[in-house]
Amino acid sequence: MPEAPFIAVEGPIGIGKTSLAEKLSVHFNFHLLKEIVDENPFLGKFYDNIEEWSFQTEMFFLCNRYKQLEDIEQKYLNQHKAVVADYHIFKNMIFAKRTLPDDKFAKYEQIYHILTKDMPVPNIMIYLHASLDTILKRIRSRGRDIEQNIKPSYLAQLVQDYEDYMNEFEVLHPNIPVIRINGDEMDFVKHQEDLDNIIGLVDKQLQNYKQVSKR
Repeated sequence: MPEAPFIAVEGPIGIGKTSLAEKLSVHFNFHLLKEIVDENPFLGKFYDNIEEWSFQTEMFFLCNRYKQLEDIEQKYLNQHKAVVADYHIFKNMIFAKRTLPDDKFAKYEQIYHILTKDMPVPNIMIYLHASLDTILKRIRSRGRDIEQNIKPSYLAQLVQDYEDYMNEFEVLHPNIPVIRINGDEMDFVKHQEDLDNIIGLVDKQLQNYKQVSKR
């Protein structure tokens, strides 16, 4: 477990991970870790042709996320400085399983486990989820050109993949609380009350973490 609180916000594309991580970072005065997305030179090609560009896209994300988490561990968590991130590196396996053919996935999985075996695991996970309609609306509203060619069928699969993974995560990591936020019912960007409710849930888990860490 990290030496300091490490919160990861996860969920499908367009669900609001970065927005929530930024708000929590400001409220709790935690260091903000944002994933590298736009810098990936393969991403636009990936959305146009997933089969052709999946391996290059996933390897770029894996290597950059590994470096980010390595830096965060050394410069913040091991120095007792709390971090909130808008992703965790486990998401790589969600995407890789969906996009890579079997032969390339086998190679990718080996590299993933080698790189991540010593990486810090969050001690609080926030899982944002919503219906496909809500996610599509949010993607359209934020207007990123690179995301406009994402196929709804791909997003629908991704929504289910996340749900399956998070259910598995809770079984494999029963000591790591997962805060589930339904994006169909809550909009923390537009409604302060929804944000306050989420902050309250996070604060409760932080207090629990402090009690456990003192033992």
